[in-house]
Amino acid sequence: MAAFVKPSVESSARTLLRRYYASEEVFHAEAERLFYSRWFCVGRAEQIPDPGDYVLAQIVGESLIVVRGRDAGHGKSGEIRAFFNVCRHRGTRICTEERGRFAGSIQCPYHAWTYGLDGRLVAARYMRDTPGFDRHDYPLHTVALAEWEGFLFVNLAPEPEPFDLAFAPLIGRFSAWQISGLRLAQRVEYDVRANWKMIIQNYSECYHCPVIHPALTQLSPPTSGRNDLSVGPFLGGYMTLNEMVGSLTVDGRTVRPPVGTVSGEDLNRIYYYSIFPNMLLSLHPDYVMAHMLWPQAPGRTKVVCEWYFDTQAMAQPGFDPGDAVEFWDMTNRQDWRVCELSQLGVGSRAYTPGPYADAEQLLHAFDIEYLRVMREA
Repeated sequence: MAAFVKPSVESSARTLLRRYYASEEVFHAEAERLFYSRWFCVGRAEQIPDPGDYVLAQIVGESLIVVRGRDAGHGKSGEIRAFFNVCRHRGTRICTEERGRFAGSIQCPYHAWTYGLDGRLVAARYMRDTPGFDRHDYPLHTVALAEWEGFLFVNLAPEPEPFDLAFAPLIGRFSAWQISGLRLAQRVEYDVRANWKMIIQNYSECYHCPVIHPALTQLSPPTSGRNDLSVGPFLGGYMTLNEMVGSLTVDGRTVRPPVGTVSGEDLNRIYYYSIFPNMLLSLHPDYVMAHMLWPQAPGRTKVVCEWYFDTQAMAQPGFDPGDAVEFWDMTNRQDWRVCELSQLGVGSRAYTPGPYADAEQLLHAFDIEYLRVMREA
């Protein structure tokens, strides 16, 4: 729900061609040029707090193991690493459970090749006498991993762009919210029958809000605010709250104190950012919400929505995130319905690219970045 933008969008700006939303060929090209070569959000560090804890990340056909090791890292109980979920013996997929805990090692279910939590091959049955075999030559294939504001990002490229360089526009930008210290209160998963780009584009404009989101419009004017990131892979800005509205909740009120050191004008603003290619980050005075998009097919996306709150607020008797969760679950479902209708319409032979409105400047900016990365600009 990014801000209404006063500057006019280019008069020639048009929506993307149908194939970008419906083509299997384009979807496979996106996997190679976007999802396997850009920094992709796979969750939160708090999901794996202890050594041996792991989650699986399924990124368009590739399965990754994200696991916390035993070696100390960054002042925590162990360094977090990511590996391809592929045994180095005969390629067997090692893990099938979405999350769990390894009892000190990672073992392939086929021939019991066993790896340490750091990916080293520590045991390979009956291979000692195999000529030329050295277990040190067969660690799990490592995937680049970085942590930012408590979120975990992976990059499957052989030589990924350094994370600090790729995310330079965002590093330190949200320090007032102290996001890394917040904790998950609730998670909702959605199966949306729409292309992942439609979901990001819908999030990036409030042109539709008076029609689709009457409750949201009562709390936050759809023509308010400004965008402060309008070029490149990170896009968004803020919208303001109406007078006497404390946060985006069912009744517009909140008994929770501001998170972190949020103060001043930020108490009357909601910030919305799309973080290319699969994350939507929403910053409220008293909580933070994130959507993670997991593309499944040209016309299908799994969306995971999570709400994070201050730990002290969560420890208070009677803490209930339901006022925020219920509000956004309603809003999400309204969005998913129109995204699915858009997907159906774009799939028609009658569809031709239409003109963007002034309030859709960020969508045009997204298209420019998308086509650049796809090498079709």
